[in-house]
Amino acid sequence: MTEVGQDRTFIADEGAMRKPLVTVDMSGIASVDHLHEVLSEALEFPSWYGRNWDAFWDSITGLVDMPEQLHLIGWGMFAERFPRDARIMKECLDDMSNELPTLAARVSYS
Repeated sequence: MTEVGQDRTFIADEGAMRKPLVTVDMSGIASVDHLHEVLSEALEFPSWYGRNWDAFWDSITGLVDMPEQLHLIGWGMFAERFPRDARIMKECLDDMSNELPTLAARVSYS
């Protein structure tokens, strides 16, 4: 990778610019639809994002450039309220790290 400025990294083989960090506050998520709205805005998904887990996978693996690091704050509170969706989201992010490690974000849960 070649550094371009201090706040973005150029991925030579993809020709894409990646943000160094995106932080998402999960503590105030009120519904699964709200979660997808917040993720869509934070990760800059296309306006036609389908707001479901299949669309999330398609978006993170092929439609947007994931940031270098994704910090999910309030994860514990979110996971308590929406355990199924927390599990699916974590599986998607883990699967991307395993299948596309050079394109995946380093995810921190706090």
